[in-house]
Amino acid sequence: MPAFEYRQAEEVRDVFARYAIRYLFIGKSGAILLGFPDTTQDADLFVEKSPANGTALVAALRHLGFTLSEPQADEIRRGKDFIQLKNGPFDLDLVFAPDGLERFEDAWNRRVEVEGFPVCHIDDIIASKAATNRVKDRESLPRLRSFRNYLLAKHGRSNPPTVES
Repeated sequence: MPAFEYRQAEEVRDVFARYAIRYLFIGKSGAILLGFPDTTQDADLFVEKSPANGTALVAALRHLGFTLSEPQADEIRRGKDFIQLKNGPFDLDLVFAPDGLERFEDAWNRRVEVEGFPVCHIDDIIASKAATNRVKDRESLPRLRSFRNYLLAKHGRSNPPTVES
């Protein structure tokens, strides 16, 4: 599978805005949008778990070209903790309950906007990676922490800047 591309993130951002989806880029795709120098095979989205958001999300995903079975659509509507989608124009992981993060609302309040992309704060990305405790995540943590230190040194505060295009 080719790497997830910026133009695909733009498609997600634009379509999700049309459907008023509440979500955040998380994981490596979120870190990359913050400026982390790496690539990823998919996008990881932390999605608010609510009936209205789930219903709108199903419609938005279909608009993007994802072929969803009714059982998959039902899992999305009810906010199953983790859903991997490989049946669309790119791979997408929907995370309704990421490890290391208690509530969507708390992460939403700490989010960083980068060119219209709602992105989890780097501290939340690191907390989630640390909590999953997978080998690939443990291996990336030193680089993510170094990147966090770079962001803080560059901007001199605990939040990366809000960047608008």
